[in-house]
Amino acid sequence: MLGFGLAWPFNIYKSVKTKTAAGKSFAFMITIELAYLCGILHKVFYNYDAVIWLYVANFVMVFIDLMLMIRNRKLDLARARQMALPPQHA
Repeated sequence: MLGFGLAWPFNIYKSVKTKTAAGKSFAFMITIELAYLCGILHKVFYNYDAVIWLYVANFVMVFIDLMLMIRNRKLDLARARQMALPPQHA
């Protein structure tokens, strides 16, 4: 859990800096979110301990990256539309 948790801040940073969703998969991100949610629910109902906070932290970081991915997809689409416009002549 800790190893995965250390990777997400770098992924978030990359999403912020590049402002593109290229190489990101919505299905993958949702799958990861569901996996962390299942881990949280398991900890709540069957084995509550401090590890729950690692699941919560990872869930939040993936959620942030997912929101950035959605924003970046919109930016990608806007850039694509901008490039598709014919040049303006004065």
